[in-house]
Amino acid sequence: MTSSAPHLPRRLTWLVGMLLLAGTAPGRAVEPAKSPATIQFTLDRPIDAIAAPFVLANVRGLYRAENLVVSTNVAAGSKETIARVAAGASDMALADLNALIRYRDAADAAPVKAVFVLLNKAPYAVIARRSRGVTGLASLEGKTLGIADGDLAIRLWPALAKRNDIKPASVKQEKISSAVREPMLSAGQVDAVTGFSYASPVNLRDRGVPSADLAVFRFADYGSAVYGLAIVVNPKFAAEKPDAVSGFLRAVTAGTQLAIQQPDKAIDAVLAEMDNGTRELELERLRTVLADNILTDDVRRDGLGGIDATRFAAALDEIAEDHVFRKRPAAAEIFDGSHLPPLADRTID
Repeated sequence: MTSSAPHLPRRLTWLVGMLLLAGTAPGRAVEPAKSPATIQFTLDRPIDAIAAPFVLANVRGLYRAENLVVSTNVAAGSKETIARVAAGASDMALADLNALIRYRDAADAAPVKAVFVLLNKAPYAVIARRSRGVTGLASLEGKTLGIADGDLAIRLWPALAKRNDIKPASVKQEKISSAVREPMLSAGQVDAVTGFSYASPVNLRDRGVPSADLAVFRFADYGSAVYGLAIVVNPKFAAEKPDAVSGFLRAVTAGTQLAIQQPDKAIDAVLAEMDNGTRELELERLRTVLADNILTDDVRRDGLGGIDATRFAAALDEIAEDHVFRKRPAAAEIFDGSHLPPLADRTID
Protein backbone atom coordinates (compact mmCIF):
# COMPACT_ATOMS: atom_id res chain seq x y z
CA MET A 1 0.00 0.00 0.00
CA THR A 2 1.41 3.38 -1.00
CA SER A 3 0.95 6.92 0.27
CA SER A 4 1.25 10.27 -1.49
CA ALA A 5 2.56 11.93 1.68
CA PRO A 6 6.26 12.91 1.59
CA HIS A 7 8.64 10.67 3.51
CA LEU A 8 9.90 12.06 6.82
CA PRO A 9 13.39 11.37 8.09
CA ARG A 10 13.32 8.25 10.26
CA ARG A 11 14.32 10.06 13.49
CA LEU A 12 11.69 12.78 12.95
CA THR A 13 9.06 10.13 12.29
CA TRP A 14 9.99 8.43 15.59
CA LEU A 15 9.83 11.74 17.47
CA VAL A 16 6.38 12.64 16.11
CA GLY A 17 5.10 9.18 16.99
CA MET A 18 6.35 9.45 20.55
CA LEU A 19 4.76 12.86 20.96
CA LEU A 20 1.44 11.57 19.67
CA LEU A 21 1.60 8.64 22.06
CA ALA A 22 2.29 11.04 24.90
CA GLY A 23 -0.73 13.12 23.88
CA THR A 24 1.28 16.33 23.59
CA ALA A 25 3.12 18.49 21.05
CA PRO A 26 6.61 19.94 20.78
CA GLY A 27 7.23 22.59 23.43
CA ARG A 28 4.41 21.38 25.69
CA ALA A 29 5.25 19.67 28.98
CA VAL A 30 3.64 16.32 29.80
CA GLU A 31 1.31 16.69 32.79
CA PRO A 32 2.00 14.15 35.53
CA ALA A 33 -0.86 11.79 36.40
CA LYS A 34 -2.94 12.92 39.35
CA SER A 35 -2.56 10.98 42.57
CA PRO A 36 -5.70 8.98 43.36
CA ALA A 37 -8.12 10.43 45.90
CA THR A 38 -8.64 8.27 48.99
CA ILE A 39 -12.08 7.69 50.51
CA GLN A 40 -12.87 6.09 53.84
CA PHE A 41 -16.28 4.49 53.31
CA THR A 42 -18.45 2.88 56.00
CA LEU A 43 -21.21 0.32 55.54
CA ASP A 44 -23.98 0.22 58.13
CA ARG A 45 -23.67 -3.56 58.56
CA PRO A 46 -21.39 -6.45 57.57
CA ILE A 47 -21.24 -7.19 53.86
CA ASP A 48 -24.18 -9.10 52.43
CA ALA A 49 -26.23 -8.90 49.23
CA ILE A 50 -27.26 -5.30 49.92
CA ALA A 51 -23.63 -4.24 49.52
CA ALA A 52 -23.44 -5.63 45.96
CA PRO A 53 -23.13 -2.20 44.24
CA PHE A 54 -20.13 -1.31 46.42
CA VAL A 55 -18.48 -4.71 46.12
CA LEU A 56 -18.83 -4.59 42.33
CA ALA A 57 -17.50 -1.04 42.18
CA ASN A 58 -14.39 -2.35 43.89
CA VAL A 59 -13.76 -5.72 42.25
CA ARG A 60 -14.70 -4.58 38.72
CA GLY A 61 -12.25 -1.68 38.91
CA LEU A 62 -14.93 1.03 38.82
CA TYR A 63 -13.37 2.95 41.71
CA ARG A 64 -9.96 2.66 40.10
CA ALA A 65 -11.34 3.99 36.82
CA GLU A 66 -12.42 7.12 38.73
CA ASN A 67 -8.89 7.47 40.18
CA LEU A 68 -10.14 6.54 43.66
CA VAL A 69 -8.72 4.34 46.38
CA VAL A 70 -11.65 3.32 48.59
CA SER A 71 -11.18 1.69 52.00
CA THR A 72 -14.36 0.10 53.39
CA ASN A 73 -15.18 -0.58 57.02
CA VAL A 74 -18.31 -1.62 58.89
CA ALA A 75 -20.37 0.04 61.63
CA ALA A 76 -23.23 -1.20 63.78
CA GLY A 77 -26.17 0.54 62.14
CA SER A 78 -27.06 3.93 60.70
CA LYS A 79 -26.68 5.86 63.93
CA GLU A 80 -23.02 4.87 64.11
CA THR A 81 -22.29 5.46 60.43
CA ILE A 82 -23.74 8.97 60.61
CA ALA A 83 -21.72 9.69 63.74
CA ARG A 84 -18.51 8.58 62.01
CA VAL A 85 -19.19 10.79 59.00
CA ALA A 86 -20.13 13.75 61.21
CA ALA A 87 -16.87 13.39 63.17
CA GLY A 88 -14.76 13.03 60.02
CA ALA A 89 -13.69 9.48 60.87
CA SER A 90 -15.36 8.40 57.62
CA ASP A 91 -15.63 10.46 54.45
CA MET A 92 -18.76 8.74 53.16
CA ALA A 93 -21.12 6.08 54.45
CA LEU A 94 -24.31 4.13 53.90
CA ALA A 95 -27.07 5.19 56.29
CA ASP A 96 -30.84 5.24 56.62
CA LEU A 97 -32.15 8.54 55.25
CA ASN A 98 -34.79 8.77 57.98
CA ALA A 99 -32.14 8.35 60.66
CA LEU A 100 -30.21 11.18 58.99
CA ILE A 101 -33.29 13.42 59.04
CA ARG A 102 -33.72 12.86 62.78
CA TYR A 103 -29.99 13.38 63.42
CA ARG A 104 -29.95 16.66 61.50
CA ASP A 105 -32.77 18.02 63.68
CA ALA A 106 -30.48 18.16 66.72
CA ALA A 107 -29.15 21.61 67.63
CA ASP A 108 -25.51 20.51 67.47
CA ALA A 109 -25.77 18.29 64.37
CA ALA A 110 -23.06 18.53 61.73
CA PRO A 111 -24.46 19.43 58.26
CA VAL A 112 -24.12 15.89 56.92
CA LYS A 113 -26.11 15.39 53.72
CA ALA A 114 -27.20 12.46 51.60
CA VAL A 115 -25.95 12.50 48.01
CA PHE A 116 -27.40 9.28 46.57
CA VAL A 117 -30.45 7.22 47.56
CA LEU A 118 -29.73 3.52 47.11
CA LEU A 119 -33.07 2.14 48.34
CA ASN A 120 -35.80 4.23 46.75
CA LYS A 121 -38.37 2.54 48.99
CA ALA A 122 -37.52 1.85 52.61
CA PRO A 123 -37.53 -1.88 53.44
CA TYR A 124 -39.48 -1.41 56.70
CA ALA A 125 -41.97 -4.22 57.24
CA VAL A 126 -43.99 -6.18 59.76
CA ILE A 127 -43.27 -9.88 59.37
CA ALA A 128 -45.86 -12.21 60.88
CA ARG A 129 -46.94 -15.85 61.06
CA ARG A 130 -50.31 -16.66 59.51
CA SER A 131 -50.54 -19.64 61.85
CA ARG A 132 -50.55 -17.13 64.72
CA GLY A 133 -53.70 -15.54 63.35
CA VAL A 134 -52.07 -12.60 61.53
CA THR A 135 -53.41 -12.54 57.99
CA GLY A 136 -53.69 -8.80 57.42
CA LEU A 137 -52.30 -5.62 58.94
CA ALA A 138 -55.51 -4.98 60.91
CA SER A 139 -55.33 -8.45 62.50
CA LEU A 140 -52.26 -7.31 64.46
CA GLU A 141 -54.70 -5.84 67.00
CA GLY A 142 -54.56 -8.02 70.10
CA LYS A 143 -51.27 -9.62 69.03
CA THR A 144 -47.69 -9.31 70.29
CA LEU A 145 -45.21 -7.46 68.10
CA GLY A 146 -41.52 -8.07 68.74
CA ILE A 147 -39.39 -4.92 68.52
CA ALA A 148 -35.63 -5.40 68.18
CA ASP A 149 -33.12 -3.05 69.81
CA GLY A 150 -32.41 -0.05 67.59
CA ASP A 151 -35.14 -1.05 65.13
CA LEU A 152 -35.90 1.70 62.61
CA ALA A 153 -39.22 0.32 61.35
CA ILE A 154 -40.98 0.89 64.67
CA ARG A 155 -40.29 4.63 64.41
CA LEU A 156 -42.69 4.71 61.44
CA TRP A 157 -45.28 2.44 63.09
CA PRO A 158 -47.37 5.33 64.53
CA ALA A 159 -47.81 6.83 61.04
CA LEU A 160 -48.54 3.42 59.52
CA ALA A 161 -51.13 2.59 62.19
CA LYS A 162 -52.84 5.98 61.83
CA ARG A 163 -53.00 5.74 58.06
CA ASN A 164 -54.54 2.25 58.24
CA ASP A 165 -56.98 2.85 61.13
CA ILE A 166 -55.16 0.62 63.61
CA LYS A 167 -55.17 1.49 67.30
CA PRO A 168 -51.48 1.37 68.30
CA ALA A 169 -52.38 0.64 71.93
CA SER A 170 -54.16 -2.54 70.82
CA VAL A 171 -50.87 -4.06 69.62
CA LYS A 172 -48.63 -5.22 72.46
CA GLN A 173 -44.97 -4.36 71.86
CA GLU A 174 -42.28 -6.60 73.33
CA LYS A 175 -38.67 -5.43 73.21
CA ILE A 176 -36.28 -8.15 72.14
CA SER A 177 -32.67 -8.49 71.01
CA SER A 178 -32.09 -8.36 67.27
CA ALA A 179 -30.22 -11.65 67.62
CA VAL A 180 -33.41 -13.48 68.66
CA ARG A 181 -35.90 -11.72 66.36
CA GLU A 182 -36.25 -14.58 63.87
CA PRO A 183 -35.82 -17.40 66.45
CA MET A 184 -38.61 -15.99 68.64
CA LEU A 185 -40.99 -15.60 65.70
CA SER A 186 -40.21 -19.05 64.33
CA ALA A 187 -40.78 -20.51 67.81
CA GLY A 188 -44.10 -18.69 68.19
CA GLN A 189 -42.97 -16.63 71.18
CA VAL A 190 -44.22 -13.49 69.41
CA ASP A 191 -46.88 -13.18 66.70
CA ALA A 192 -44.97 -10.73 64.49
CA VAL A 193 -41.80 -8.67 64.37
CA THR A 194 -40.74 -5.43 62.75
CA GLY A 195 -37.72 -5.48 60.49
CA PHE A 196 -36.55 -5.25 56.89
CA SER A 197 -38.45 -7.04 54.12
CA TYR A 198 -35.22 -8.34 52.55
CA ALA A 199 -33.84 -9.63 55.85
CA SER A 200 -36.23 -11.33 58.28
CA PRO A 201 -38.46 -13.14 55.73
CA VAL A 202 -35.44 -14.57 53.92
CA ASN A 203 -33.82 -15.59 57.22
CA LEU A 204 -37.05 -17.18 58.47
CA ARG A 205 -37.46 -19.28 55.33
CA ASP A 206 -33.86 -20.37 55.80
CA ARG A 207 -34.80 -21.47 59.33
CA GLY A 208 -37.52 -23.72 57.90
CA VAL A 209 -40.61 -21.51 58.27
CA PRO A 210 -42.81 -22.24 55.22
CA SER A 211 -43.34 -19.34 52.83
CA ALA A 212 -47.09 -19.92 53.01
CA ASP A 213 -47.01 -19.26 56.76
CA LEU A 214 -45.24 -15.91 56.42
CA ALA A 215 -47.15 -12.65 56.02
CA VAL A 216 -44.95 -9.70 55.04
CA PHE A 217 -46.55 -6.27 55.33
CA ARG A 218 -44.22 -3.80 53.64
CA PHE A 219 -44.82 -0.26 54.88
CA ALA A 220 -44.47 1.01 51.30
CA ASP A 221 -47.45 -1.14 50.27
CA TYR A 222 -49.55 0.57 52.94
CA GLY A 223 -48.94 4.16 51.91
CA SER A 224 -45.49 4.92 53.35
CA ALA A 225 -43.52 7.45 51.27
CA VAL A 226 -40.19 7.27 53.10
CA TYR A 227 -36.89 6.49 51.41
CA GLY A 228 -34.39 3.91 52.66
CA LEU A 229 -30.61 3.59 52.68
CA ALA A 230 -28.62 6.46 51.18
CA ILE A 231 -24.98 7.47 50.75
CA VAL A 232 -24.06 10.33 53.08
CA VAL A 233 -20.95 12.51 52.98
CA ASN A 234 -18.89 14.54 55.40
CA PRO A 235 -19.46 18.25 54.55
CA LYS A 236 -15.77 19.19 54.73
CA PHE A 237 -14.81 16.30 52.45
CA ALA A 238 -17.55 17.23 49.96
CA ALA A 239 -16.36 20.84 49.88
CA GLU A 240 -12.67 19.97 49.48
CA LYS A 241 -12.99 16.97 47.14
CA PRO A 242 -16.19 17.33 45.12
CA ASP A 243 -14.68 15.42 42.20
CA ALA A 244 -14.00 12.44 44.45
CA VAL A 245 -17.62 12.44 45.66
CA SER A 246 -18.90 12.60 42.09
CA GLY A 247 -16.52 9.86 40.98
CA PHE A 248 -17.60 7.62 43.85
CA LEU A 249 -21.25 8.03 42.87
CA ARG A 250 -20.48 7.27 39.22
CA ALA A 251 -18.76 4.06 40.30
CA VAL A 252 -21.59 3.02 42.64
CA THR A 253 -24.21 3.83 40.00
CA ALA A 254 -22.37 1.60 37.52
CA GLY A 255 -22.07 -1.08 40.22
CA THR A 256 -25.81 -0.91 40.87
CA GLN A 257 -26.53 -1.26 37.16
CA LEU A 258 -24.29 -4.35 37.05
CA ALA A 259 -26.12 -5.88 40.03
CA ILE A 260 -29.44 -5.26 38.29
CA GLN A 261 -28.26 -6.77 35.02
CA GLN A 262 -26.43 -9.80 36.45
CA PRO A 263 -27.52 -10.60 40.02
CA ASP A 264 -26.06 -14.11 39.83
CA LYS A 265 -22.58 -12.81 39.04
CA ALA A 266 -22.99 -10.00 41.57
CA ILE A 267 -23.63 -12.51 44.34
CA ASP A 268 -20.50 -14.48 43.44
CA ALA A 269 -18.51 -11.28 44.04
CA VAL A 270 -20.33 -10.61 47.31
CA LEU A 271 -19.80 -14.13 48.62
CA ALA A 272 -16.06 -13.76 48.09
CA GLU A 273 -16.14 -10.86 50.58
CA MET A 274 -18.40 -12.56 53.15
CA ASP A 275 -17.75 -14.91 56.02
CA ASN A 276 -19.91 -18.05 55.79
CA GLY A 277 -22.29 -16.61 53.21
CA THR A 278 -24.85 -18.88 51.52
CA ARG A 279 -25.31 -18.35 47.79
CA GLU A 280 -29.00 -19.27 47.64
CA LEU A 281 -29.83 -17.09 50.63
CA GLU A 282 -27.92 -14.02 49.43
CA LEU A 283 -29.19 -14.33 45.87
CA GLU A 284 -32.76 -14.35 47.17
CA ARG A 285 -31.94 -11.33 49.32
CA LEU A 286 -30.50 -9.42 46.35
CA ARG A 287 -33.43 -10.25 44.10
CA THR A 288 -35.83 -9.16 46.84
CA VAL A 289 -34.16 -5.79 47.42
CA LEU A 290 -33.89 -5.14 43.69
CA ALA A 291 -37.57 -5.86 43.09
CA ASP A 292 -39.00 -4.17 46.20
CA ASN A 293 -36.64 -1.32 47.04
CA ILE A 294 -34.49 -0.34 44.06
CA LEU A 295 -36.42 -0.97 40.83
CA THR A 296 -39.45 1.08 41.85
CA ASP A 297 -41.82 3.03 39.64
CA ASP A 298 -40.10 6.24 40.74
CA VAL A 299 -36.68 4.91 39.73
CA ARG A 300 -37.94 3.67 36.38
CA ARG A 301 -39.33 7.16 35.75
CA ASP A 302 -36.62 9.37 37.31
CA GLY A 303 -33.50 7.20 37.44
CA LEU A 304 -31.37 5.89 40.31
CA GLY A 305 -30.16 7.98 43.22
CA GLY A 306 -32.41 11.04 43.44
CA ILE A 307 -35.39 12.14 45.51
CA ASP A 308 -38.72 13.82 44.76
CA ALA A 309 -39.44 16.97 46.80
CA THR A 310 -43.18 16.25 47.13
CA ARG A 311 -42.57 12.71 48.29
CA PHE A 312 -39.87 13.94 50.69
CA ALA A 313 -42.42 16.29 52.29
CA ALA A 314 -44.84 13.37 52.72
CA ALA A 315 -42.04 11.36 54.36
CA LEU A 316 -41.48 14.20 56.84
CA ASP A 317 -45.17 14.03 57.76
CA GLU A 318 -44.72 10.35 58.63
CA ILE A 319 -41.61 10.98 60.69
CA ALA A 320 -43.44 13.76 62.55
CA GLU A 321 -45.87 11.20 63.98
CA ASP A 322 -43.00 9.89 66.11
CA HIS A 323 -40.59 12.86 66.17
CA VAL A 324 -41.22 16.48 67.15
CA PHE A 325 -39.12 18.62 64.79
CA ARG A 326 -37.20 21.56 66.17
CA LYS A 327 -37.23 22.85 62.61
CA ARG A 328 -38.80 20.98 59.75
CA PRO A 329 -36.07 20.66 57.07
CA ALA A 330 -36.29 21.51 53.40
CA ALA A 331 -35.25 18.74 51.01
CA ALA A 332 -32.09 20.68 50.04
CA GLU A 333 -30.95 20.70 53.68
CA ILE A 334 -30.89 16.89 53.73
CA PHE A 335 -30.13 15.90 50.14
CA ASP A 336 -27.57 17.31 47.69
CA GLY A 337 -28.14 16.07 44.15
CA SER A 338 -25.31 18.07 42.58
CA HIS A 339 -22.93 15.09 42.58
CA LEU A 340 -25.31 12.66 40.85
CA PRO A 341 -24.17 11.22 37.52
CA PRO A 342 -26.02 12.32 34.36
CA LEU A 343 -29.56 11.01 34.06
CA ALA A 344 -28.58 8.82 31.11
CA ASP A 345 -26.25 6.85 33.41
CA ARG A 346 -28.91 6.52 36.11
CA THR A 347 -31.76 5.43 33.85
CA ILE A 348 -32.93 1.84 34.05
CA ASP A 349 -33.29 0.15 30.65
